[in-house]
Amino acid sequence: MNLGRRLVIPLLCLLLSLAQESAAETLAFRVGVLDDAPPLGFRDAKGRLTGFSISVMQAVCAELGAKCDFVVTHLDSLVDELAAGRFEVAAIGLLGTPERKQRILFTRPVYRSLTLLFARPGVVAGRPGTRLSIFRGSAQERYFKAQGWEYVGAQSTDEMIEQLKAGVTHGCIVPLMTSLHLQRLPRFLQLDLQMSVLRSDELDNNAAFGVSPLHPELKPLLDKAIERIKQNGVYDRINSQFLPFRVD
Repeated sequence: MNLGRRLVIPLLCLLLSLAQESAAETLAFRVGVLDDAPPLGFRDAKGRLTGFSISVMQAVCAELGAKCDFVVTHLDSLVDELAAGRFEVAAIGLLGTPERKQRILFTRPVYRSLTLLFARPGVVAGRPGTRLSIFRGSAQERYFKAQGWEYVGAQSTDEMIEQLKAGVTHGCIVPLMTSLHLQRLPRFLQLDLQMSVLRSDELDNNAAFGVSPLHPELKPLLDKAIERIKQNGVYDRINSQFLPFRVD
């Protein structure tokens, strides 16, 4: 074997070893998302996952150089699945209730939110005999439970509208993001409901992504990536694509 060949073979082996080590160090994790909660998460005309929260998470993954696999879930089971490690991150705007903070971790705030009441005149949350539609598994549902107020759980905006049309409920409680979608639906607008803000110190206005307590090392990485995309203009472009106003 000549000298050149004796040098090339070890060099190739070294390069292969470095490539394998680099591949082994590539960050990869699973991300829980919703596909029935526009504008946060939904499927486009071709069936592809999209939406504000999903696009923010895709930008975060790109910033980290991470491989992210998206797992579709439901709001009412999300915290349980995240705590159990079915996925490592939940790319959904979650309010940091005391109960949730005991079970999962939260990134830095992703956007600001409000809790809104849509109802006919005279309807007041918590008044005896008043039933309101609320998303199952939401921070708003937990708040109503804690107050002992009447409500009816809904899995989707379609179910919520059907409850309102049938007279099962007298109004609905929704996050700000969901209200944007509802107010584009003719069948919801036909109900002619008035909007007001439900104010409570127990309903945090900062929405964040959830992190599994089994993987606390991800939180500082996600926090830094969220900060970077807010600084470099990527977040603003996503905001403009899906929302009519700024929410950062």
